[in-house]
Amino acid sequence: MVDVKLENVVKTFGDTVALKGINLYIKAGELFTLLGPSGCGKSTTLRIIAGLDFPDSGHIYFGNEDVTYLPSSKRGAVLVFQNYALWPHMTVFDNVAYGLKLRKLPKEEIKRRVEWALELVKLKGYENRYPTQLSGGQQQRVAIARALVVEPKVLLLDEPLSNLDAKLRLEMRSEIRRIQRELGITVIYVTHDQEEAMAISDRIAVMNVGTVEQVGTPRDIYERPKTEFVASFMGKTNVIPAKVVERTGDRVTVEFDGIRLDGLHYTGKEDEVVIVIRPERVKLKPVENAISISGIVDLVEYYGFFIEVVGLFGEERRIIARTISDRDVEGLKPTQPVTFYVNRDDVIILPRQKR
Repeated sequence: MVDVKLENVVKTFGDTVALKGINLYIKAGELFTLLGPSGCGKSTTLRIIAGLDFPDSGHIYFGNEDVTYLPSSKRGAVLVFQNYALWPHMTVFDNVAYGLKLRKLPKEEIKRRVEWALELVKLKGYENRYPTQLSGGQQQRVAIARALVVEPKVLLLDEPLSNLDAKLRLEMRSEIRRIQRELGITVIYVTHDQEEAMAISDRIAVMNVGTVEQVGTPRDIYERPKTEFVASFMGKTNVIPAKVVERTGDRVTVEFDGIRLDGLHYTGKEDEVVIVIRPERVKLKPVENAISISGIVDLVEYYGFFIEVVGLFGEERRIIARTISDRDVEGLKPTQPVTFYVNRDDVIILPRQKR
């Protein structure tokens, strides 16, 4: 178990700057996720931590050791690839034992460690099967066992669940979390799936075009985003461009499409802003300390464990409300007038990012 630190890490590929001075601190024993859209630099960051790529400038530390230019085989980090990379001609036992055999460990030690790793990932009894005889989830477990059996300081997982179906993804992410907690190992996890990151992580770094936009717990990232990008990337949300027209201390009045909303909390200096409201905070009945937005119903969508009402207002803007109550949506139909209510304290105002 070791902490990992990145200081001003820069990486370019030709004319493309993939990483623009990344600074991160991953605590020993935490499950830390690099989250972002394709091309944001998260996998490049992981490969640099693994020692498969080297930065143009900056440093990587494992504890107090500078491992920036140390070969991957000597830094104690193991990367589990998206496609599992299992040897098809080897049994499960031999796949898991491969790294130990390269280290020339005694046969009894190899047998003991492989049995331990397979029991950890719940594949005891699968030793003599081949990868083609396994499900996708079982193959992923073998890949994780192969990584853990060499007792790495840091386990790196690059989109490990992307090849699995929805049900298996849920099962495997719970298993990864269980294994991480059982071992107390430092895990750095890459994904573009916001729900996956929220469910599995101790902390998340949200990345965008080679930079880190925000680092925090899942709750911090979701409920207290620091930028427009983070707010809009973390799940479905309402993001409305607006302008600050009045200020009284830390409370402001904003305007958009002829609609004025007052008494909103905002301490920033910029007047060009966005209003961020999570759909579950938007109500279809009056609430305490509320602002209101009137429009017409566009869609009512049933998702099983919640219902979404999409409304249209102003200049063809959309607002989404999410409820678990059938009574809230009883009688609502497209084109019908509707009013949405939001507690002022549930409205987040952020500076508008330049496009």
